Amino acid sequence: MPRHDPVPPIDVARKSLRKLHDSVESSVDPLGMTAPLVHAQLAWMAHPQELAEALGRMSSSLWALQWHSMRRLVGLPSADPVRPVDDDSRFVDPVWAESPTWDLVKEWYLLMTRHFQDMLYETPGLSQKDRRRAAFWWRNALNAMAPSNFLLTNPVAMRKAVETNGESLVQGFRNFLDDLSAGNIRMTDPGDFKVGENLATTPGKVVFRNRLLEVIHYTPTKAKVHETPIVIVTPWINKFYILDLNPKKSMIRYLVDQGFDVFITSWKNPGEDMRDVRFDDYLTEGIQPLIDTARGLTGAATVHAVGYCIGGTALSTYMAWANRHFKPEEMPVAHWTLFTTLVDFHKPGDIEVFVDEGSIRFLTQNMARKGYLDGAEMASAFRLLRSNSLIWHYVVHGWLYGETPPPFDVLYWNMDTTRMPYAMHAWYLRELYLHNKLIEKDALVVAGEPIDLGAITQPVYAVSAEDDHIAPWRQTFRTMNYVSGPKRYVLSSSGHILGIVNPPVKPPKRSYRVGPARRTDKAEDWHAAHEAQPGSWWDDWMAWLKPQSGELVAARPVANDAFPALADAPGVYVKES
Repeated sequence: MPRHDPVPPIDVARKSLRKLHDSVESSVDPLGMTAPLVHAQLAWMAHPQELAEALGRMSSSLWALQWHSMRRLVGLPSADPVRPVDDDSRFVDPVWAESPTWDLVKEWYLLMTRHFQDMLYETPGLSQKDRRRAAFWWRNALNAMAPSNFLLTNPVAMRKAVETNGESLVQGFRNFLDDLSAGNIRMTDPGDFKVGENLATTPGKVVFRNRLLEVIHYTPTKAKVHETPIVIVTPWINKFYILDLNPKKSMIRYLVDQGFDVFITSWKNPGEDMRDVRFDDYLTEGIQPLIDTARGLTGAATVHAVGYCIGGTALSTYMAWANRHFKPEEMPVAHWTLFTTLVDFHKPGDIEVFVDEGSIRFLTQNMARKGYLDGAEMASAFRLLRSNSLIWHYVVHGWLYGETPPPFDVLYWNMDTTRMPYAMHAWYLRELYLHNKLIEKDALVVAGEPIDLGAITQPVYAVSAEDDHIAPWRQTFRTMNYVSGPKRYVLSSSGHILGIVNPPVKPPKRSYRVGPARRTDKAEDWHAAHEAQPGSWWDDWMAWLKPQSGELVAARPVANDAFPALADAPGVYVKES
């Protein structure tokens, strides 16, 4: 019989303590809401001099507020010592400034909120990550306690109740019951939209389908099209029609009208039966069939590939994989475009508060039980990142004011959530977000090939957005430091969605910076070297892409015998709940 050396007692003790720690963390504070706040309190107690200085600054502010309060109460003019930030719409009604009583309610709330937040960010002896996490959870608690969120401390809500003889409160209660029934605080009325009728209406056909995706080929609108087709890899954390909301906003319709053959992914909404689908499968059964379908149907030797958000991360991985998997002359992608894409997850933005060993362990355990991550859970997490504008705004206007949410296609799309397979998402969170291995040469093996972003030599056009809190532009710029080949970088105004869904209009609504990028460039240096210009980057994209996309040829049929029409666009998968 083989002999087994005994495990040292100290190793047994360490292993037992680790299991105990993980068990307590997963059951008591799985998302790290409490621990950073406790750490912050202990840090301040351990630094009495810094605490005294912080309390001194607070005392000065409180004295200024007391003086302001006395002047307002006796009817004298006084400038507010604390003003809401520009994007804070909670106190825009004139009553919050004109009435001394409500002005003081607002000012006391803002002052205390501001000081508590500042103290958390300034906590001595605390890691930057713990500071951000503590500030995030405390900010959400303070946002929930805002006087504007409650009937008896919201003068606007009380005024509306009087003006409508209580009808606003009755309608608000109906809205509350409807939200309760829907299991969500609705940002728009779902009955206002229907996919395939007033959303995702660009004509086309599903020409390929497997267990992971449908490939949609859009009907050409020009007699001649560019030889090289465009394939778009959409994120599977949302449905593809963000790029085809309506004719005026549709990037797909714009590309077709520019004379391109366009193919797009419509991902299957996975259930428990797809729990073992891996990230590798999204490349080999998703991106590769998309490219093969476009090449097979059009007869083109190569394609232009576009990736959006996590679809861009997958496309970046595919490009590294394909440059290893295919001979140079057989590489099926000639050039590529990225929209708001991260490959370096060192500073992934506000979502970082959910990314640590404890949080990922908690999410992974939940996914393992169900076989997937429910899209509603992810949507709730993203709404917490902007709780004032994405949660409390709708509580106040819907429940307190009794207003019906206006039709808004982007918000409907945002509520039309999807699920993610357990195996894929657990790997994605751990290997990319937590361990940041995509930027390490050959640290990951995907579909049998070691991944090296430096092996990507094809020209890339990368677009980011200034106000993107999901994929911060300074971090997306890091992609330029890892891939080889010619690079053109664009920084659009607005955020993660409207920075991309940005059609040309007159007069222009937005602006952008654009210029070549080198592997040695730093984000701030590139930003300083390129001036903002009004308009949409879509025009610059076409000026870059068209000369590389081959000759104009007769438009190909939307379907043929080899790739028959399986359904009309937008297909079947997009309508699955």
